[in-house]
Amino acid sequence: MNWKDILQTEYAEKLRLEWNVPLAKYTTFHIGGPAECFISARSSKEVQMVLRFCKEHQVDLHILGNGSNLLIDDRGITGIVLYIGRRMQDIQVNGTEIIADAGARMALVSRAAAEASLTGLEFAFGIPGNIGGGVIMNAGAYGGELSQVVTKVEAFDKEGNLHVLEGDELCFGYRKSALKTHGYIVSRVYLQCKPGDKDRIQALMADLGKRRRDKQPLEYPSAGSTFKRPEGYFAGKLIEDSGLKGYTIGGAQVSEKHAGFIINKEGASGKDVRSLIGYVKSTVLDKFGVELEPEYVFWDSNM
Repeated sequence: MNWKDILQTEYAEKLRLEWNVPLAKYTTFHIGGPAECFISARSSKEVQMVLRFCKEHQVDLHILGNGSNLLIDDRGITGIVLYIGRRMQDIQVNGTEIIADAGARMALVSRAAAEASLTGLEFAFGIPGNIGGGVIMNAGAYGGELSQVVTKVEAFDKEGNLHVLEGDELCFGYRKSALKTHGYIVSRVYLQCKPGDKDRIQALMADLGKRRRDKQPLEYPSAGSTFKRPEGYFAGKLIEDSGLKGYTIGGAQVSEKHAGFIINKEGASGKDVRSLIGYVKSTVLDKFGVELEPEYVFWDSNM
């Protein structure tokens, strides 16, 4: 039997299997072809089960969280897409510690902290991603980042072996961590906050949310900030100073509101976005000698 027959025969009762699932609805860009097989994990045990199956049967595996920093090929993805999201988002508050499943959205973790009068996660309120993906890339905003509050992470390697990383073992840096370096799949995150004033915490979250809405093109689908911040510069200013605000290829556009964002203005394809990224990079390099590096994760089709 091939891997699909084995999966259907031996795992249909253990896992939620779906076939040829369009991935556009699982990304904030609203772009992406179908997944050959789509599994929505309900627990760390199921994550481990899928990882071990893919290793044993040499099946291509892609891990999908909130899809907020991701551009998926229009032709789709072969193998298995393992979704760690809505069915795996438990959040527990124990004193000043928060324990969150990898699929919990950062906004919900931030809100849980606020409800418990805990400070330290206000910055995460407006970040459109899950805590699992966020800790891998050490997500941050407005002067805060997850490295400031994360104390321990439970994660699997691609063979399905569990690893527990604490403190300096996490090797956090700007948009990177040991989890990213080793290709680990996060299952649970432990965060340490501090007691605070609930009204002040909620007021700060509201202020940061308003600042984000005022400055960023949240009215259109996007994958967040397109490029990493080049040393000594701001990507958005370089792009704006290159005269590229509003520049459009197909349905993809450099946002007129904030040049650091490429938006899905109207039915953009993955090809449109890739072409626009390439054009922006080459234009900024020609004008300023600065090479921009995309923030996105790219899933290329092997169909």
